[in-house]
Amino acid sequence: MTGRELHVVSTGRQPLDELARIAGLIHPYVDAFHLRERAKPARELLEGIGMLLAAGVPANRIVVNDRADVAAAAGVRGAQLGHHSLDASDVKKWFPQLRIGRSVHSLHEAVAAEEEGADYVIFGHVYATASKPGSPARGPGELRLLASRVRIPVIAIGGVMPANVADTLEAGAAGVAVMSGILEAADPVSAAAAYYQCLHNGRENHGPSS
Repeated sequence: MTGRELHVVSTGRQPLDELARIAGLIHPYVDAFHLRERAKPARELLEGIGMLLAAGVPANRIVVNDRADVAAAAGVRGAQLGHHSLDASDVKKWFPQLRIGRSVHSLHEAVAAEEEGADYVIFGHVYATASKPGSPARGPGELRLLASRVRIPVIAIGGVMPANVADTLEAGAAGVAVMSGILEAADPVSAAAAYYQCLHNGRENHGPSS
């Protein structure tokens, strides 16, 4: 994984065909598209992956949350593990071809994920977000501490908007993950482009991924 990546995570609120339609439009700006559909069984996840592929999303940008078996069966990029998932070391043993991420909420969890062999972590929520009302944000200070203590990339999630992307990167994030801010935007393509431009401002390559 290279730095300054944009991850887009499905909300679980959109039909898979609508999700695939949007993904097909925004994928040039996106480094990883996470299929995070907790209520869907394996068969429906496979169908969803098929829809993403048919919409033009490259297989090497698709990540399946929790279900490493589905990711491996579909031949996509990787799996994102949660607190209830298998250890990254076990997943790597059985599916060595997958890039494995772990969702974490503390420095302790991030260190453990790195020791297990995770390739990166998604940490949050960094800023206040409507998806977690009443839950205090961990803040860029905790992000900075966590990013300084692990060697693997840290992707920030939770309340990340184009306006605070620069602060998020300055705190040590290797990229950001966005859910409704892109997928439920009035214009998802413009929203994805805005995040991309904030992530890559000042870099040599200003165009979207091919």
